[in-house]
Formats: sequence, structure tokens, C-alpha cells
Amino acid sequence: MLIAITRQVSPSINQCELTFHTKEQIDLPKAIAQHQAYEECLRGLGAHVVSLAAEPDLPDAVFVEDAAIVVDELAVIPVMGAASRRPETESLARALSPYRPLSFMHAPATLDGGDVMRIGRRVFVGASKRTNAAGIAQLRDALAEFHYEVTAVEVKQCLHLKSGCSQVGRNSILVNRELVDVTALAGFELIDVPASEPGAANALQIGDAVIIPSAFPETIARLEARGFIVNAINVSEFQKAEGGVTCKSVIFNHLS
Repeated sequence: MLIAITRQVSPSINQCELTFHTKEQIDLPKAIAQHQAYEECLRGLGAHVVSLAAEPDLPDAVFVEDAAIVVDELAVIPVMGAASRRPETESLARALSPYRPLSFMHAPATLDGGDVMRIGRRVFVGASKRTNAAGIAQLRDALAEFHYEVTAVEVKQCLHLKSGCSQVGRNSILVNRELVDVTALAGFELIDVPASEPGAANALQIGDAVIIPSAFPETIARLEARGFIVNAINVSEFQKAEGGVTCKSVIFNHLS
């Protein structure tokens, strides 16, 4: 069974952390409606959605992807790059504990789950403003006994690795080469986002389908022309918070 852990939108989301974006007012009721539509999209693609309660005092907590890295063998709970977000890991760790053994990272390591792109036994980790070398090393150590290959990827002028690239299936990665160093991605087919849609490289693959923000019609057309099944959804309010479609869920197979 495919599990998708999500978290309801915090009423304080307008106090979210911003690194590269200029602050814009987030419409809370609209964000809540968009989040509900996102969860329905996940259900429509066969995921069992585990929806956690909102964290009123944690503005970014809806972005659950950043608070855990889940592989088949365990869940790694990081020290998140923004100190204000670190309490988010507590409730997410509790939610993951029935499904996976937990491994906890420790300072001086910092790492956000949005910097981690796993493709099979290969794990690409963004060296970003939120993830440091110690964080990459601790993740490598945590996964070593399970024979994952962890590779660092330089991230340039965007929040996370998955802001600049994401897997879409068929050995393909959607990418904005201006935001990530693609050297480490040799061997994959790289699908470049149009120059007119620089933020379009964040997509979420579930089975044969790819979820992508509806704000990027040229990228959607590019994927569909290659035969991908695309589900376009509106995430405009989360884009104001430097969010996309991967960051609002932690998705993994329930192994019984």
C-alpha cells in the first residue's frame, strides 16, 4: 500500500520562512482548499493519505517532506536547516514510527528532505542553504548498511534540490540547469524546463503519473509530448511560500 503523510495548513503560514522569494500575502482559505485538492489527487492516484493536524505555531509545517527521509528500511529524521522549523520533526517522527525504524541525525548536521531525491538505490542530496556537508555525510552513514549510493549535488539560487530537479519516471529527470549542477545526473534523460517557466522543475511522480503545478503549461505540454501522464493542480498559495508539489507529502510503500 502506498502511504502519503500530509499535514493540514497552519493558520500562521504567512509567517513562513523565505530564502529566495519576495514575501507575498498567502490567502489562507485558498491554501486550505488547494491542499484538500492535493490530497484528493493523491488519493485518486492510489495513495492512502494520513493527514496530520495543523501546527498553529509552526508556519511551514505543511511542508512535511522536509522533516523526514523515508526509504524502505528506515526513516531518517534530520536536523532541519531553519532552526524555526526543527520542532516539526517531533510529530512527524511519531507518525512514521508505526511504519519504519527511526534514525535521528544530530548537530552540526543540517538537512532538509526537499534536498533528497531518491531513484532506486541512488540518493542525490542537494548541497544547499538548508543542507550542509555534515548532513550529507550523516545521511550517507545512515543508509550505508542498506547499500544506497549517496551523491551530493550543488544547488544554485533555489531553496532545495527538488526546486531545481525531480524524477518523473522512465529514467528521466525534469531539470532547470540554471539551478542545479547536473554533472552528477549523468546516465539519466534530462528534460529541460522552458526558460519561460524556471520554477517548473518540481514534479511528483506517483506510479505512471506525474503531478505538476498548473501554472506551468509549457512544461506540462513538454511532458505530455513525451507520453507522460500529467495531473496538473493549482498550488499558487504554496508557491508563494517557496513550496511545490513534492514538499506537501512524505510518500512511501507500507511494507508489511
